[in-house]
Amino acid sequence: MNLDYIKPNNWSIIEEGFDVDRVKASESLFSIGNGAMGQRANFEEKYSGPTFQGSYIAGVYYPDKTRVGWWKNGYPEYFAKVLNAPSWIGINVYVNDEALDLFKCKKVQNFKRELNMKEGWLSRSFTATLQNNIEVEVSVKRFLSLDLDELGAIDYSVTPLNAPATITYRPYIDSGITNEDSNWDDKFWDTMSVSYKEQRAFIQAKTMKTNFYTCTFMESQLFLNNAPMELTPELDKSSTYFSFGYTYKVNQGEAFKIQKFGGYTVDRNHDKYELVDAAHAVLDQAKDLGFEKLLEKQKIAWSNIWDMADITISGDVKAQQGIRFNIFQLNQTYLGTDARLNIGPKGFTGEKYGGSTYWDTEAYCIPFYMATKDQSVARSLLEYRYNHLQKAIENAEKLGFSNGAALYPMVTMNGEECHNEWEITFEEIHRNGAIAFAIYNYYRYTGDYSYIPEKGLEVLIGIARFWHQRATFSTAKNKYVILGVTGPNEYENNVNNNWYTNYIAQWCINYAVENIERIQSEYPTDYTRIMHKAKLSKAEIKEWQKVADEMYFPYSDEHKVYLQQDGFLDKELITVADLDQSQRPINQKWSWDRILRSPYIKQADTLQGFYFFEDHFTTEELERHFDFYEPFTVHESSLSPCVHSIQAAKLGRMDQAYTFYLRTSRLDLDDYNHEVHEGLHITSMAGTWMSIVEGFGGMRVKNDKLTFEPKIPEQWEGYSFKVNFRHQILKVNVCQGHTHFELEGDKDLEIMVNGTSITITPNNLVTV
Repeated sequence: MNLDYIKPNNWSIIEEGFDVDRVKASESLFSIGNGAMGQRANFEEKYSGPTFQGSYIAGVYYPDKTRVGWWKNGYPEYFAKVLNAPSWIGINVYVNDEALDLFKCKKVQNFKRELNMKEGWLSRSFTATLQNNIEVEVSVKRFLSLDLDELGAIDYSVTPLNAPATITYRPYIDSGITNEDSNWDDKFWDTMSVSYKEQRAFIQAKTMKTNFYTCTFMESQLFLNNAPMELTPELDKSSTYFSFGYTYKVNQGEAFKIQKFGGYTVDRNHDKYELVDAAHAVLDQAKDLGFEKLLEKQKIAWSNIWDMADITISGDVKAQQGIRFNIFQLNQTYLGTDARLNIGPKGFTGEKYGGSTYWDTEAYCIPFYMATKDQSVARSLLEYRYNHLQKAIENAEKLGFSNGAALYPMVTMNGEECHNEWEITFEEIHRNGAIAFAIYNYYRYTGDYSYIPEKGLEVLIGIARFWHQRATFSTAKNKYVILGVTGPNEYENNVNNNWYTNYIAQWCINYAVENIERIQSEYPTDYTRIMHKAKLSKAEIKEWQKVADEMYFPYSDEHKVYLQQDGFLDKELITVADLDQSQRPINQKWSWDRILRSPYIKQADTLQGFYFFEDHFTTEELERHFDFYEPFTVHESSLSPCVHSIQAAKLGRMDQAYTFYLRTSRLDLDDYNHEVHEGLHITSMAGTWMSIVEGFGGMRVKNDKLTFEPKIPEQWEGYSFKVNFRHQILKVNVCQGHTHFELEGDKDLEIMVNGTSITITPNNLVTV
């Protein structure tokens, strides 16, 4: 399937022409969300062709029992799944009693779909000739309200073109749905009641096992040539379904329209016995405002988001479209308004990865949210992990660790590990390091130390205890080693002494000790409370320090590089450039055995350490490691191109940086990994933002100051971005040859540009 059907456009994702082979991919690319719920871009009307139906409610999940062939001690009992929720978007359409179904129409012309990112709505229009030879023009607009985040709205219009026609709309809600991704074909939903009152309908359903109570609701209004009309509906009801039927004989050329409001009320936000009342309240507000006023409010809400988060690129439409698509999808997934939520790798666009939280949040997403929102949003993401500390301790206990050692889960909904591939669950323990690094990164960026004595230190202690216990003393090496791990490069399993894992383990211990000492001298009350609560002694800290001080790091004297792990040089070191291109992507062409024996790297591994800890190494060391490892990297993880783009820019390799940028920004739009039909790569989209701000913009925080080393790809005339740094908003505008800085705020800001100190005064343009 050719996926370059998306038209280049600065502010919209546009598809022209209907192709049944593209339906699933488009359902992903045109997905919409508002942080509280989201849905794939499924058609409202019946569609009998291949489709992946998906509507999702944030925070509502089901523990699908683990399916493995051979059970191992320590395995999680379930894999948490974000659930395909009861559907409210459905509007079946009949023309002279024949269902409108694009899969079965004689002809579909002028098909156009648009996701307007500037204003936050999805539209679709087409002309279709049905089997009964009636030709109709259809236009649809849909959005999920940011202001009323339990509400979505649809405007659906049908105009007969070649003859009068009797048109029937059957708007419905349906809880008889299944998940595309299910281990045992379990029933996930228990429908408790289906009811209606006047033109409103409600389905109350709860999830099995987790007992989330939900109410799915709808109400519709009819229009002829935009004039409101009253029609008495027919009712169709079953134990999991309710629809109203509205039928009207429409003259040729007249537009018969339905506007439908729908959505979810959930017991996460309301009393479970008052969900229908809460739904009535939402529908009352929707009816009072009407579709057009709600749409105006939607445009204003998105305008406010873009005012802070937008990145402009001039002279390169595909690059501009790519970054805006990434920023848009991040904001559709998570807005920071609910501290109980986090960012799933697929967001609301698919079911792979279960919609759960991964280390991606700490490693990639927190920098984006820190700089484009208020710092409280990033703090909420840190608190999410603090609230799960006890579960992290329990996760470690299941694997045989003790004394409050904490192993944060690879995949989670509620703090429990729910990933069940042994080489990931038990071995990809570097994730613990990302949790600690995020605490450091938050303090470095915001200057807000208060989080660490209040909550963060307890997390750092649990993580340090884990690394202390996970390391083994090797008498042969006279060093501490960490055995049997999987690094960020998941094309290596069960290796010894993954450099990145050992390095971040050492750093975590040192960082915990450093903060214990600071809190002892500056926050004595917190120090006493934490030491007592954690039962931590000076003797234990000394034991940790011994592990950190004597950590082993594999190194090649020949290549003057740290080795990704013990034995890396034993591999047949054929670079990707010399690999037969017909063998790519190797994860779809090769056996797992062959991949594990190869030198090929899925994503930044050793270089991930150089990204996190850039200040620990010289530029020459970075260059040596980049030149050694990048040629073996196949970039078959969505998290790979962004780190390489940042490092290529740091090394002044702008062509390479630009190529990696395009790959990360258009990963889904151009379907590099041939899997966009499964959903989008939401968390790596934050890496796209970093590749511009940290890569081309060269933004870092050093010695409590923002520093920049701006560079610009030759393909661009200019680019700009804003960052919210310690409650001051700095706008950076980079052109070929110079950079402008502008400050919103009420006090001066000292920054470093290419090593020179510059003071920016509010509302004054400074050109460097």
